[in-house]
Amino acid sequence: MNFKKLGIVIQREYLNKVKKKSFLLITFLAPVLFAGLCIVPSLIMVGAKEETKQVGVIDRSGIVLPYLTDNDVTKFVDLGTEASPEAIKADFSSAGVDILLTISELDTEARTVTADCYSEKPLGMDTGSMIENRINDAVEAYRIESYGIENLEEIMAGVKSNVKLHTYTVDESGKESISESGIYMILSMILGMAIYMFIALFSGMVMSSVIEEKSSRVVEVLMSSVRATELMFGKIIGVALVALTQFLLWILLTGMLLGVAMGFMGKDKIMGMLGDDPSTEMVQQMASTGGVHPGDLDLSGALAAATDTTAVTNGEPTGMDAIVSTIGNINLGQIGLAFLFFFVFGYLLYASLFAAIGSAVENEGDSSQLQLPVTIPLMLGFFIAIYAFKAPDSALVFWGSMIPFTSPIVMLARIPFGVATWELVLSIALLVVTFVVCAWASAKIYKVGILMFGKKSTFKDLWKWLTMK
Repeated sequence: MNFKKLGIVIQREYLNKVKKKSFLLITFLAPVLFAGLCIVPSLIMVGAKEETKQVGVIDRSGIVLPYLTDNDVTKFVDLGTEASPEAIKADFSSAGVDILLTISELDTEARTVTADCYSEKPLGMDTGSMIENRINDAVEAYRIESYGIENLEEIMAGVKSNVKLHTYTVDESGKESISESGIYMILSMILGMAIYMFIALFSGMVMSSVIEEKSSRVVEVLMSSVRATELMFGKIIGVALVALTQFLLWILLTGMLLGVAMGFMGKDKIMGMLGDDPSTEMVQQMASTGGVHPGDLDLSGALAAATDTTAVTNGEPTGMDAIVSTIGNINLGQIGLAFLFFFVFGYLLYASLFAAIGSAVENEGDSSQLQLPVTIPLMLGFFIAIYAFKAPDSALVFWGSMIPFTSPIVMLARIPFGVATWELVLSIALLVVTFVVCAWASAKIYKVGILMFGKKSTFKDLWKWLTMK
């Protein structure tokens, strides 16, 4: 391989990409979107509050109405037990209500009531849940009172406990350090999602570039001056440099935008918009976006008290102190190096495969069939990584971090929870060896496929080119 020609191809590919308007647009627009994803949810939480609703109540049980207290979005109006539900449902505006809530007579045998809610438009989830909870509170209070035991409500309230589990990690020297699992969970999800996004994005860019040059017949001119392997690896490395450039600019610009936003809006204002428990809501939304049910998350620790910088429980730090302590105990240097290594070799592995696919087709529409066996392992790794925080040492997650086609994503999701050195070394070795083998195979396919025109390639053709001497 002529490294001088390889360098020329890399330079050409790099400059060709960074000079495009689309590259400049995405480079400067993406940080705005990233910063917006961090700031806009707090604004949405404020703007998403429902308008005040007038709730007309017909309470025939006699126990529920005292528990229906007004709040910012609902005002309860006692319509009396003689009001006609049918007349109100026929014309809500005349009755002066937006919602009609009817409570049945008290069932003394089952010690409960039935409740029905009517409105012209479907109720919002928050309003429906709030009304339901108030009714349940009333029924529970009635049942407690029906036992006739003095101060039973206070006794039951005193029985409930709220024990906070303090978690620590112990290193080889026996030193203990605070470790809040919520922090590791967030870091795990961010790393897994980020590596998946970058590998998929930039590997696809390689394939598009190959198809573009092949369909325009530019590749025929290039092949007269350089070898096929030099062209393929030059293109892969050139796009990798573009990716690293864009990635570093994204980090720099996003950090600057967030700093400006925090300085302009003020931390206290942002926290006030988020409410009493912002971290819990935001992390649950993040988990839901990633396909994890919020109920599966335990956020009662440091995350739920993130805004309480002075909280102390039994002499142990909680809230922001515990978060800072946990972050300080994470080996960020190891994570940074691992992210860079797995990104580079994960990208090289998939980029070589996508380059081979791009050389075998003349347009992106024909590439969908050939892409499927390559994209399935990538997506599988993403789904395993999403749940890695639940059981980072489970058999599924362990093997996902060892198999080279999923390890770049899954191993990064495992690293925040601690990975044995031999596991990390083995995963890296398998990834490198697999990349070398796949790059060799892709180069053989690329060499033949890049000059094939007028025929839709199949897996049989790829195998034929691969075994060709």
